[in-house]
Amino acid sequence: MKVKKLKSSSVLSATVVFTVMNLFFFVEFSSALSSSTEKLSSRTEWFSLLQLRSSLGIRAKNWPRKTEPCWNWTGIHCQKGSVIGINISGFRRTHKASLHPSFSVDALANFTRLASFNASGFVLNGSIPEWFGDKSNNNYLGALQVLDLSSCSITGSIPESIGGLILLKSVLLSGNSLTGRMPSGLGMLSNLSVLDLSGNELSGSIPDSLFSLGNLTRLNLSSNYLSGNVPNQLSNLSGLETLDLSNNALTGNVPSVLFSRLSKLRVLNLSGNFIDGDLPDTLWSLPSLRFVDVSNNNLTGPLPNFFGSNTSSTDATFNLSNNLFFGTLNISAKKFRMIDLSGNYLEGEVQGVSLSNVSLARNCLEDVPNQRDVSVCRVFYEKRNLPFPSNSTMEKSSRKKLIFILVGVFGGLGFILLLALVLVLFLKLCGNHKSLEVQRGIESGGPVPVGESPMPPKDLAFDIAVGESFTYEQILKLTGNFAEANIIKHGHSGDLFWGVMENGATVVIKKVDLSLFKRESYVVELELLSKVSHARLIPILGHCLENDNEKCIVYKYMPNGDLASSLQRVTDADGKSKSLDWITRLKIATGAAEGLAYLHDSSPPLAHRDVQASSILLDDKFEVRLGSLSEVTTQGDVHPGVMNRLFSKPSSSNQPNFGTSSVTWAGDVYGFGKILLELITGDTEVSKSDDATSREWLEQTLPYISIDDKERINKIVDPSLLVNEDLLEEVWAIVIVARSCLNPRPSKRPPMRHVLRALENPLKVVREESASSVKLRTTSSRKSWSTGLFGSWRQSSSDSATATNKDSSSGTKQSGKVSSQGSGVIMDHSSSNKRSSKSNEVFPEPLETQDVEIGGGR
Repeated sequence: MKVKKLKSSSVLSATVVFTVMNLFFFVEFSSALSSSTEKLSSRTEWFSLLQLRSSLGIRAKNWPRKTEPCWNWTGIHCQKGSVIGINISGFRRTHKASLHPSFSVDALANFTRLASFNASGFVLNGSIPEWFGDKSNNNYLGALQVLDLSSCSITGSIPESIGGLILLKSVLLSGNSLTGRMPSGLGMLSNLSVLDLSGNELSGSIPDSLFSLGNLTRLNLSSNYLSGNVPNQLSNLSGLETLDLSNNALTGNVPSVLFSRLSKLRVLNLSGNFIDGDLPDTLWSLPSLRFVDVSNNNLTGPLPNFFGSNTSSTDATFNLSNNLFFGTLNISAKKFRMIDLSGNYLEGEVQGVSLSNVSLARNCLEDVPNQRDVSVCRVFYEKRNLPFPSNSTMEKSSRKKLIFILVGVFGGLGFILLLALVLVLFLKLCGNHKSLEVQRGIESGGPVPVGESPMPPKDLAFDIAVGESFTYEQILKLTGNFAEANIIKHGHSGDLFWGVMENGATVVIKKVDLSLFKRESYVVELELLSKVSHARLIPILGHCLENDNEKCIVYKYMPNGDLASSLQRVTDADGKSKSLDWITRLKIATGAAEGLAYLHDSSPPLAHRDVQASSILLDDKFEVRLGSLSEVTTQGDVHPGVMNRLFSKPSSSNQPNFGTSSVTWAGDVYGFGKILLELITGDTEVSKSDDATSREWLEQTLPYISIDDKERINKIVDPSLLVNEDLLEEVWAIVIVARSCLNPRPSKRPPMRHVLRALENPLKVVREESASSVKLRTTSSRKSWSTGLFGSWRQSSSDSATATNKDSSSGTKQSGKVSSQGSGVIMDHSSSNKRSSKSNEVFPEPLETQDVEIGGGR
């Protein structure tokens, strides 16, 4: 069995070069397939298109049945009344067809003038039909010039009959699971210019018939299981520009005659094989050579002569890393874009070499960082009877390193002991003072009188230590002087910009212009994150507060943006989008619930007050980080903007006083209910606002949520979300949770910690539990949670209408303004007692609290 090797960055670069070349090829070819203005004249081809539409499960939006194919069917190209090109690349099958995809393309045999068939990225389970190139079949694809079946999940072997398609110019079968040997029939394709069989499971040696393809310009056989030597007959392919044989099991030497006739060769990739010996000098004399990757082999000998008169171009890139090259280093790296010589056994001094574009790590060089141990280098040279300089600077450097290590170890231990002593003394001194909360209460001047909204102390933010302190000049450099090209969006508390640190890490910088935004917008975030810490809150890396008019906060970059942009993300140049699967959506919902539950259960409890899709940020693994923290405030605080006494409240106030609070967690729960519906329906506009459009959307959507009939939710589930019967039950459970969060009466909405439990065990919402199951209850409850979870669904129409008129603003940003987010819609009143009696297995019973009527009911 072949051991697959990791691809280096150079290998990926070669792959990109190959892909770009293929793209240019298809753009050029597609321009030749311009659609004709005349209709499809062949009735046989018309019925064949319908047959192909049915067998492949092409969606109606791509191929609308009752329209003219030559004019309105995506990817159909006609000429003189006949189909000459079919492109279904990137199409998605219908849901029914996607359950059992197959290679059902028999209808192609009726397109006698078909010159191009492109199905790349379209799942075609099965083998390539033998009849494609079978001349004994009267309807074989004899006119075909382009065949692109890359990344189609094809299995089996490449049929020998492919040699019958003598007009083929491009064969792209990469990224499949093709097995067996390469067919000798490929040698009959005399017009072939592009052959890409990479990323399969082909075995055996490269067939001799391939070397007769004189028109071949690009040959990619990488990432297979090909064995044997590198054939010297490859030199017959005199027009070859790209040769990629990387990540196979090729052995032996590189033939000295291989490059004697390849004068047009630009890209050579032989990495990830078992090739040994040295590299022929003829390689470096090729006039067009721009990229060479021979890394991860067993090549040995002194460094080759890079300085043939034709290869000293400044855009050349050479990767010879992880081989067995030895000897001294004598190159002029400034003549090249990049040279990677790491992972070899080069020795001696380095003179006249700039390390900016050359990598020399893990060698045996002197005065160069990150080299091999001198003993390893000595053994290598002695095994080959090669002289290795004794008493070298490298050995002296090794001894110096040992001394430095010892000094560092003992010095570090001493520093730790000293630090521990200082810490003990500091804690003793702190014990003689009042608690931090009492001190802040005194310094802030006591409680804030009702009706006043004082500004925080002017120097408050400057005492907060959150992350690194940046200078304003550093911020300007990171953002390119806040260039428009680097702006991400204009937020409600500041403008967000891209930035790149000196180490290459991407960050996000929020600029708060104090002439446009209130001062609390940055003070709140800095003070909050200096007091609390949780994995679900957006990490702040630093801040810049030295400018009087502009304050900046530096955040960790979230590669997947926010939920609003990631739920339906555009993935290619054609504008096609790929939606998140159900597992990822449920993961996002659970992560957001964890963050909100943490805030609500803090001491004192905190309300987020800006729960919407754009506030839910996603890292590279779609883990949730809550953003938009500038609106966070303590529950019950009538002055949400004042955070200087955030943690000065008595620790005993774990629950908000619903009778007097103007800010509670109920608003957050309502917003989270909208988030759950957005994840299920795919509509990310719902949580942005609470206008008439949002309320109308809820009124149309909520009636489809029933505790007795899960099939009704199919009317609202995102069409791009593939949900089988098992997952549908989970989706059903989540919409039930969402509906309980959207209860028009704030006191009837479940706390986030209970919502979190339901999301972690969604099936318990809709399934009977066994007698031994653990029921999540609270001892302080005196009434069934089914009333809290389902009770409002059975309210009379008059109660619902009243709740609508009393829609709360308890979680909104402007205190005292009426919001209508808790839209009271008359729901299904016929839910069974059997279903509702099980709900207390998911949620504990709610506290008996009085509804908040200040500003409404939300």
